[in-house]
Amino acid sequence: MSDPRFHLAQINVGRLLAPMDDIRIAGFVEGLEPINRLAEASPGYVWRLQSDAGNATDILLTDDALFIINLTVWESIEALRHFAYSTAHVEVLRRRREWFERHVEPHLAPWWVPAGTLPDPLDGLARVESLARLGPTPEAFTFREPFGPPGSVDPAPSHIDAEFCWPTPVPA
Repeated sequence: MSDPRFHLAQINVGRLLAPMDDIRIAGFVEGLEPINRLAEASPGYVWRLQSDAGNATDILLTDDALFIINLTVWESIEALRHFAYSTAHVEVLRRRREWFERHVEPHLAPWWVPAGTLPDPLDGLARVESLARLGPTPEAFTFREPFGPPGSVDPAPSHIDAEFCWPTPVPA
């Protein structure tokens, strides 16, 4: 669902299995620049959080140096969905367990922001925590249970049933 008054912000988080300079993470590090370029060239891309190094992996929001974030803004949920699951980005998702700990909490939270507004990374983390506590709401949702922009009468369409959307509980 698209509404020119709103854009879709999304944060995804993860904890690396090793530091960024470790050989075990090399495949992920090597893919950062090409995937970031692909995102920036994708239809509907608006913005991404990045440091002077050109990515967000060195922006620390917690005391854990292995905890990294990705924060982007898109024109619509369809644009983000297309980039995430219909481009070379999906290969990164398929290989994520080579580089990241298995998720036991939500790791992706989209939400709507007024067009022209840049999301705050700490607000993004709070939305991931909200999703973990409350489940999908208009403030933080998933691809499986999306919400449309504020004021919309219909929820955003859900055409995806991917394991990437909500973590599978790990047996105790």
